[in-house]
Amino acid sequence: MKKGTKRKAAQATRKDETASTSTEPVTTIEEQHQQQNKEPTKIGRPTKRSRVLKPPESEPEFFDEQRELEDLWKQVFPVGTEWELLDLLSEYKWNFSNLEDAFEEGGVLHGKKVYLFSCTELGGKSGVILIPTVVAVVSPFPPSDKIGVNSVQREKEAILDMKRMKMDWVPYIPLGKRGSSVERLKSQIFILSCVQRRAGLKQLDEYRVKDFEYCLPYFYHPFKDDETEQSTIVNFMYPTEPKPVVCEFDWELDELEEFTDDLIKAEELSEDQKYAFKEFVKEKV
Repeated sequence: MKKGTKRKAAQATRKDETASTSTEPVTTIEEQHQQQNKEPTKIGRPTKRSRVLKPPESEPEFFDEQRELEDLWKQVFPVGTEWELLDLLSEYKWNFSNLEDAFEEGGVLHGKKVYLFSCTELGGKSGVILIPTVVAVVSPFPPSDKIGVNSVQREKEAILDMKRMKMDWVPYIPLGKRGSSVERLKSQIFILSCVQRRAGLKQLDEYRVKDFEYCLPYFYHPFKDDETEQSTIVNFMYPTEPKPVVCEFDWELDELEEFTDDLIKAEELSEDQKYAFKEFVKEKV
Protein backbone atom coordinates (compact mmCIF):
# COMPACT_ATOMS: atom_id res chain seq x y z
CA MET A 1 0.00 0.00 0.00
CA LYS A 2 1.18 3.40 -0.77
CA LYS A 3 2.12 5.87 1.97
CA GLY A 4 -0.73 8.23 1.07
CA THR A 5 -3.25 5.47 1.32
CA LYS A 6 -2.00 4.42 4.85
CA ARG A 7 -2.18 7.99 6.12
CA LYS A 8 -5.78 8.35 4.92
CA ALA A 9 -6.75 5.07 6.55
CA ALA A 10 -5.21 6.12 9.87
CA GLN A 11 -7.04 9.44 9.83
CA ALA A 12 -10.31 7.69 9.07
CA THR A 13 -9.78 5.38 12.02
CA ARG A 14 -9.18 8.33 14.39
CA LYS A 15 -12.42 10.00 13.22
CA ASP A 16 -14.36 6.80 13.96
CA GLU A 17 -12.86 6.64 17.50
CA THR A 18 -13.68 10.29 18.10
CA ALA A 19 -17.23 9.82 16.92
CA SER A 20 -17.72 6.80 19.10
CA THR A 21 -16.30 8.66 22.07
CA SER A 22 -18.53 11.71 21.56
CA THR A 23 -21.66 9.58 21.67
CA GLU A 24 -21.30 9.14 25.53
CA PRO A 25 -23.75 11.44 27.42
CA VAL A 26 -22.27 14.72 28.78
CA THR A 27 -23.10 15.34 32.47
CA THR A 28 -23.56 19.01 33.36
CA ILE A 29 -22.97 20.68 36.78
CA GLU A 30 -26.73 21.08 37.28
CA GLU A 31 -27.27 17.36 36.79
CA GLN A 32 -24.53 16.60 39.33
CA HIS A 33 -26.40 18.63 41.92
CA GLN A 34 -29.60 16.76 41.15
CA GLN A 35 -27.84 13.43 41.58
CA GLN A 36 -26.41 14.51 44.90
CA ASN A 37 -29.88 15.48 46.08
CA LYS A 38 -31.22 12.07 45.10
CA GLU A 39 -28.63 10.28 47.20
CA PRO A 40 -30.15 9.05 50.41
CA THR A 41 -29.07 11.07 53.42
CA LYS A 42 -27.45 9.13 56.19
CA ILE A 43 -29.36 9.22 59.45
CA GLY A 44 -26.98 9.84 62.30
CA ARG A 45 -27.42 8.27 65.69
CA PRO A 46 -29.15 10.50 68.24
CA THR A 47 -26.82 11.94 70.80
CA LYS A 48 -27.15 10.45 74.23
CA ARG A 49 -28.82 12.70 76.77
CA SER A 50 -26.95 13.31 79.95
CA ARG A 51 -28.68 11.55 82.82
CA VAL A 52 -29.92 13.94 85.51
CA LEU A 53 -29.51 12.47 88.94
CA LYS A 54 -32.31 13.34 91.35
CA PRO A 55 -31.12 14.45 94.77
CA PRO A 56 -31.90 11.96 97.50
CA GLU A 57 -35.23 12.72 99.13
CA SER A 58 -34.68 14.27 102.55
CA GLU A 59 -36.54 12.78 105.45
CA PRO A 60 -39.47 14.94 106.66
CA GLU A 61 -38.72 17.02 109.75
CA PHE A 62 -41.06 16.83 112.69
CA PHE A 63 -41.36 19.68 115.18
CA ASP A 64 -42.74 19.44 118.68
CA GLU A 65 -46.21 20.89 118.97
CA GLN A 66 -46.16 24.27 120.68
CA ARG A 67 -47.73 24.16 124.13
CA GLU A 68 -50.01 26.92 125.40
CA LEU A 69 -47.98 27.54 128.58
CA GLU A 70 -44.59 26.62 127.15
CA ASP A 71 -42.92 29.95 127.98
CA LEU A 72 -44.79 30.59 131.23
CA TRP A 73 -41.76 30.21 133.49
CA LYS A 74 -39.65 32.39 131.17
CA GLN A 75 -42.15 35.27 131.39
CA VAL A 76 -41.95 35.37 135.18
CA PHE A 77 -39.34 37.87 136.39
CA PRO A 78 -36.60 36.13 138.44
CA VAL A 79 -36.73 38.56 141.33
CA GLY A 80 -33.57 38.99 143.42
CA THR A 81 -31.23 37.72 140.67
CA GLU A 82 -28.09 39.68 139.78
CA TRP A 83 -28.49 41.33 136.39
CA GLU A 84 -25.20 39.99 135.00
CA LEU A 85 -26.28 36.42 135.79
CA LEU A 86 -29.63 36.47 133.96
CA ASP A 87 -28.07 35.16 130.72
CA LEU A 88 -27.09 31.94 132.53
CA LEU A 89 -30.77 30.92 132.61
CA SER A 90 -30.74 30.30 128.85
CA GLU A 91 -27.74 27.96 128.94
CA TYR A 92 -29.93 24.99 129.88
CA LYS A 93 -33.31 23.87 128.55
CA TRP A 94 -35.24 23.88 131.81
CA ASN A 95 -38.42 21.83 131.85
CA PHE A 96 -41.40 23.18 133.78
CA SER A 97 -43.96 20.76 132.35
CA ASN A 98 -45.07 19.97 135.92
CA LEU A 99 -46.14 23.62 136.26
CA GLU A 100 -48.02 23.43 132.96
CA ASP A 101 -49.73 20.19 133.99
CA ALA A 102 -50.89 21.82 137.24
CA PHE A 103 -53.09 24.21 135.20
CA GLU A 104 -54.61 21.42 133.11
CA GLU A 105 -57.95 19.86 133.97
CA GLY A 106 -57.46 17.73 137.07
CA GLY A 107 -54.34 19.68 138.09
CA VAL A 108 -53.93 21.31 141.50
CA LEU A 109 -54.08 24.84 140.00
CA HIS A 110 -56.82 24.26 137.42
CA GLY A 111 -59.56 26.91 137.52
CA LYS A 112 -57.88 28.87 140.32
CA LYS A 113 -56.55 32.40 140.39
CA VAL A 114 -52.79 32.06 140.70
CA TYR A 115 -49.95 34.55 141.15
CA LEU A 116 -46.46 33.44 140.11
CA PHE A 117 -43.04 34.81 140.95
CA SER A 118 -39.62 33.34 140.30
CA CYS A 119 -36.27 33.29 142.06
CA THR A 120 -32.93 31.62 141.36
CA GLU A 121 -30.07 29.92 143.15
CA LEU A 122 -26.58 28.93 142.09
CA GLY A 123 -25.88 25.21 141.85
CA GLY A 124 -23.50 22.69 140.35
CA LYS A 125 -20.04 21.66 141.56
CA SER A 126 -18.49 24.87 140.30
CA GLY A 127 -21.46 26.99 141.39
CA VAL A 128 -22.02 28.51 137.96
CA ILE A 129 -25.38 26.89 137.12
CA LEU A 130 -28.29 29.25 137.72
CA ILE A 131 -31.31 27.18 138.76
CA PRO A 132 -34.75 28.82 138.40
CA THR A 133 -37.60 28.20 140.84
CA VAL A 134 -41.22 29.25 140.30
CA VAL A 135 -43.49 29.90 143.29
CA ALA A 136 -47.27 29.73 142.83
CA VAL A 137 -49.58 31.60 145.22
CA VAL A 138 -53.30 30.79 145.05
CA SER A 139 -55.21 33.93 146.00
CA PRO A 140 -58.36 35.77 144.89
CA PHE A 141 -56.39 39.07 144.90
CA PRO A 142 -52.72 40.09 144.53
CA PRO A 143 -50.83 38.59 147.49
CA SER A 144 -48.69 41.70 147.93
CA ASP A 145 -47.83 45.07 146.44
CA LYS A 146 -44.62 45.34 148.44
CA ILE A 147 -41.04 44.24 147.91
CA GLY A 148 -38.69 43.40 150.73
CA VAL A 149 -35.04 44.35 150.27
CA ASN A 150 -32.56 42.72 152.64
CA SER A 151 -28.82 42.08 152.61
CA VAL A 152 -25.97 41.63 155.07
CA GLN A 153 -24.90 45.21 154.36
CA ARG A 154 -28.25 46.62 155.56
CA GLU A 155 -29.08 47.17 159.20
CA LYS A 156 -32.70 46.14 158.68
CA GLU A 157 -35.02 45.00 155.91
CA ALA A 158 -36.51 47.74 153.75
CA ILE A 159 -40.12 47.40 152.58
CA LEU A 160 -40.70 49.19 149.28
CA ASP A 161 -43.64 49.57 146.93
CA MET A 162 -43.47 47.34 143.85
CA LYS A 163 -44.11 50.38 141.67
CA ARG A 164 -40.89 51.95 142.91
CA MET A 165 -38.99 48.88 141.73
CA LYS A 166 -40.92 48.99 138.43
CA MET A 167 -42.59 45.68 139.24
CA ASP A 168 -46.23 44.64 139.12
CA TRP A 169 -48.54 41.64 138.77
CA VAL A 170 -49.64 41.37 135.14
CA PRO A 171 -51.90 38.79 133.43
CA TYR A 172 -50.14 36.03 131.53
CA ILE A 173 -51.33 35.53 127.95
CA PRO A 174 -50.88 31.96 126.59
CA LEU A 175 -48.95 31.54 123.34
CA GLY A 176 -51.99 30.70 121.23
CA LYS A 177 -53.89 33.80 122.41
CA ARG A 178 -51.25 36.52 122.10
CA GLY A 179 -53.38 38.35 119.53
CA SER A 180 -56.34 38.72 121.89
CA SER A 181 -56.93 41.61 124.24
CA VAL A 182 -56.24 41.13 127.94
CA GLU A 183 -59.77 42.18 128.93
CA ARG A 184 -61.40 39.50 126.79
CA LEU A 185 -59.16 36.70 128.06
CA LYS A 186 -60.11 37.09 131.75
CA SER A 187 -56.82 35.45 132.66
CA GLN A 188 -56.55 33.49 135.91
CA ILE A 189 -52.74 33.46 135.81
CA PHE A 190 -50.80 36.53 136.93
CA ILE A 191 -47.02 36.83 136.88
CA LEU A 192 -44.58 39.19 138.55
CA SER A 193 -43.19 41.45 135.84
CA CYS A 194 -40.42 44.06 135.86
CA VAL A 195 -40.15 46.77 133.20
CA GLN A 196 -36.71 47.97 134.30
CA ARG A 197 -34.39 47.71 131.28
CA ARG A 198 -30.86 46.46 131.73
CA ALA A 199 -29.54 49.24 129.53
CA GLY A 200 -31.08 51.77 131.91
CA LEU A 201 -29.12 50.44 134.90
CA LYS A 202 -26.15 52.60 133.88
CA GLN A 203 -28.14 55.65 134.86
CA LEU A 204 -28.81 54.32 138.39
CA ASP A 205 -26.43 54.55 141.32
CA GLU A 206 -24.82 51.41 142.71
CA TYR A 207 -27.09 51.17 145.77
CA ARG A 208 -30.21 51.42 143.62
CA VAL A 209 -28.97 48.61 141.37
CA LYS A 210 -28.23 46.44 144.40
CA ASP A 211 -31.85 46.83 145.56
CA PHE A 212 -32.91 44.68 142.59
CA GLU A 213 -30.44 41.97 143.56
CA TYR A 214 -31.54 41.67 147.20
CA CYS A 215 -35.32 41.84 146.84
CA LEU A 216 -38.15 39.32 147.20
CA PRO A 217 -41.95 39.73 147.34
CA TYR A 218 -43.01 40.76 150.83
CA PHE A 219 -45.95 38.83 152.31
CA TYR A 220 -47.73 39.53 155.54
CA HIS A 221 -47.91 36.42 157.70
CA PRO A 222 -51.63 35.87 158.43
CA PHE A 223 -50.97 33.58 161.43
CA LYS A 224 -48.54 35.89 163.16
CA ASP A 225 -49.85 38.61 165.49
CA ASP A 226 -48.98 42.05 164.23
CA GLU A 227 -47.32 44.17 166.88
CA THR A 228 -48.59 47.39 165.27
CA GLU A 229 -52.28 48.30 165.16
CA GLN A 230 -53.80 47.84 161.73
CA SER A 231 -55.64 50.81 160.27
CA THR A 232 -59.16 50.18 159.00
CA ILE A 233 -59.16 53.20 156.69
CA VAL A 234 -58.48 52.87 152.98
CA ASN A 235 -57.59 55.94 150.94
CA PHE A 236 -58.26 55.71 147.21
CA MET A 237 -58.99 57.66 144.05
CA TYR A 238 -61.73 56.40 141.74
CA PRO A 239 -61.08 57.44 138.10
CA THR A 240 -64.18 59.04 136.58
CA GLU A 241 -65.27 62.06 134.56
CA PRO A 242 -65.36 65.04 134.86
CA LYS A 243 -63.08 64.60 137.88
CA PRO A 244 -61.94 61.58 139.91
CA VAL A 245 -63.50 60.71 143.26
CA VAL A 246 -60.94 61.04 146.06
CA CYS A 247 -62.06 59.78 149.46
CA GLU A 248 -61.37 57.40 152.34
CA PHE A 249 -63.42 54.41 153.43
CA ASP A 250 -63.43 52.87 156.90
CA TRP A 251 -64.41 49.24 156.54
CA GLU A 252 -65.43 48.97 160.22
CA LEU A 253 -67.52 52.13 160.50
CA ASP A 254 -68.79 52.77 156.96
CA GLU A 255 -71.51 50.82 155.15
CA LEU A 256 -70.61 50.49 151.46
CA GLU A 257 -74.18 50.90 150.19
CA GLU A 258 -74.82 54.02 152.28
CA PHE A 259 -71.34 55.36 151.49
CA THR A 260 -71.98 55.05 147.73
CA ASP A 261 -75.46 56.62 147.92
CA ASP A 262 -74.02 59.66 149.76
CA LEU A 263 -71.53 60.22 146.92
CA ILE A 264 -74.35 60.03 144.35
CA LYS A 265 -76.45 62.55 146.33
CA ALA A 266 -73.44 64.87 146.48
CA GLU A 267 -73.20 64.51 142.68
CA GLU A 268 -69.64 63.27 142.97
CA LEU A 269 -70.67 59.96 141.41
CA SER A 270 -73.29 59.17 138.76
CA GLU A 271 -76.00 56.57 139.28
CA ASP A 272 -74.82 54.36 136.40
CA GLN A 273 -71.38 54.05 138.03
CA LYS A 274 -72.71 52.76 141.34
CA TYR A 275 -72.01 49.06 140.77
CA ALA A 276 -68.54 49.62 139.30
CA PHE A 277 -67.63 51.95 142.18
CA LYS A 278 -68.70 49.41 144.81
CA GLU A 279 -66.61 46.69 143.18
CA PHE A 280 -63.68 49.09 143.06
CA VAL A 281 -63.95 49.82 146.79
CA LYS A 282 -64.23 46.10 147.63
CA GLU A 283 -61.02 45.41 145.74
CA LYS A 284 -59.19 48.21 147.56
CA VAL A 285 -60.43 47.00 150.94
